[in-house]
Amino acid sequence: MALIVQKYGGTSVGSVERIQAVAQRVYKTVQAGNSLVVVVSAMGKTTDGLVKLANEISPNPNRREMDMLLSTGEQVTIALLSMALQELGQPAISMTGAQVGIVTEAEHSRARILHIETTRLTRHINAGKVVVVAGFQGTSSAGEMEITTLGRGGSDTSAVAIAAALRANFCEIYTDVPGILTTDPRLVAEAQLMDAITCDEMLELASLGAKVLHPRAVEIARNYGVPLVVRSSWTDQPGTWVTSAKPQGRSLINLEIARPVDHVEFDTDQAKVALLRVPDKPGVAARLFGEISRQKVDVDLIIQSVHEGNSNDIAFTVTTPILKRAEAVATAIAPALRNQSNPKFDEAEVMVEHNIAKVSIAGAGMIGRPGVAAKMFATLAEAGVNIQMISTSEVKVSCVVNAAECDRAVLALRTAFEIEAGEQGAGSRGEFLTPNSSLLTPHSPPPVRGVALDLNQARLAIRQLPDRPGMAAKLFGLLAQHNISVDMIIQSQRCRVIDGVPRRDIAFTVSRIDGESAKKMLTQVAAELGWGEVVLDSAIAKVSIVGAGMVGQPGIAAKMFEALAQQQINIQMIATSEIKISCVVAQEQGVKALQAIHAAFELAGSEKFVVPA
Repeated sequence: MALIVQKYGGTSVGSVERIQAVAQRVYKTVQAGNSLVVVVSAMGKTTDGLVKLANEISPNPNRREMDMLLSTGEQVTIALLSMALQELGQPAISMTGAQVGIVTEAEHSRARILHIETTRLTRHINAGKVVVVAGFQGTSSAGEMEITTLGRGGSDTSAVAIAAALRANFCEIYTDVPGILTTDPRLVAEAQLMDAITCDEMLELASLGAKVLHPRAVEIARNYGVPLVVRSSWTDQPGTWVTSAKPQGRSLINLEIARPVDHVEFDTDQAKVALLRVPDKPGVAARLFGEISRQKVDVDLIIQSVHEGNSNDIAFTVTTPILKRAEAVATAIAPALRNQSNPKFDEAEVMVEHNIAKVSIAGAGMIGRPGVAAKMFATLAEAGVNIQMISTSEVKVSCVVNAAECDRAVLALRTAFEIEAGEQGAGSRGEFLTPNSSLLTPHSPPPVRGVALDLNQARLAIRQLPDRPGMAAKLFGLLAQHNISVDMIIQSQRCRVIDGVPRRDIAFTVSRIDGESAKKMLTQVAAELGWGEVVLDSAIAKVSIVGAGMVGQPGIAAKMFEALAQQQINIQMIATSEIKISCVVAQEQGVKALQAIHAAFELAGSEKFVVPA
């Protein structure tokens, strides 16, 4: 009937009884006439136990030896599950990542898959065996044959990569929740189950900390058109389908490191409105964007960041035809935003800029690759194009530039990323693959699919960065060289001239574990490059809403900001893309912020989900 790849996480195989239950499910699937490859993680907390042992030996264990150690966890599971299947009378064979032919980079602890040699795997499938594969691991290319691991979420990545290589009908990811929920059920018990979600939406939610599915796995599914379904290991519920647009032909060689950018986009019908020096207090964004929503003004990009002196700049872009209306709203509301707590500040100033354009690079391959955004910024710098605003997401990086420089920017980006004019990649809307290879067209998707909370980020701010082409390229190039991935990036709209040089602040978020090292590295070069102070804040949380249906709906941002204002939660940063709005708030208010936003968009269901221990 079908060739299926199933993946079971550590909780699903956490005991002998659970392994036997998985064997029963696998056996039932084969008896229905399907061919099956099963990818498994290490049992329960095995990996944590192995890490603890290593740390008892060495405070800084060698990464090669860690891979050698951690790869043993999955080998226990594959052998036991194969035995359990054989006890049921089902032919089965266990295979390590090396034996199954998963070839990776020679990069210990975070290797990416280059390709999968499927000859041996296919032979066993054709012989009627269930092949039980150790997830999370592979081996470097011939000659070295080093055991490597894929990093966090590696078993998801292994499963979807095998499904792509075998051109399987679909891939099932079994976990401890019944599918993709509107938020973390540990934080909101009434989180609602989704029937389906697009890959682009799932990429955003996965990268924001929704741990059900790893972003690298979704990236492969999107690039190769692998239909995914996330299901519970404990029930027979249908789960959530993660739908992929029908992809262009893509080589299975260099599977995870192939071209990261699918296409270059541009929009010259844009204008920018900025409010400078608005007070840093709860409710300001809600008031502004509430009025914008009431006036039916559709906003594209929104950015906000806190400056020295505890005041904010809020900037947003609109299409040129509605600029007058947007400017009128901003001008009318500016006097009401006077900073009462600091009388030396004047009322908010409205700044309008015509003749701007938005240029973007898009593609799922940029996830977790620090060099992609840096390469975009460097390309624009080499072309003499200055960046006015930056917006980032998992599938797109956008820069606002002068409209006169748009053509030059687009040509430079297409050349740098080897994109032919008119070339398109997979998108978030259109025709979607289902398990039977039929087509599904989403009907009026809800504006917000889910709400995610990321408590693992830190914010860095660099004061008084010279405002000239190449500064962003230098900054993010340095971070890329140190393998530090950046999430949100906010350039201030306020420009100050110091010693004859126009300067702006820039703020961005990184993983919290990279915060101190990033600050140290940037502080060391700041004086040499003419930068000001480098400031680190690790006590932040990022809360985000995601949904392809929010495009063209003016009130979505306003509703999110109002939900936070009602709880007296101050917004420190705002960044948006077409399908995501993110706000940085104080760390201790993160959970309350998520719960307030989830309630505001009425995403709760009637059923309460209890996550198994």
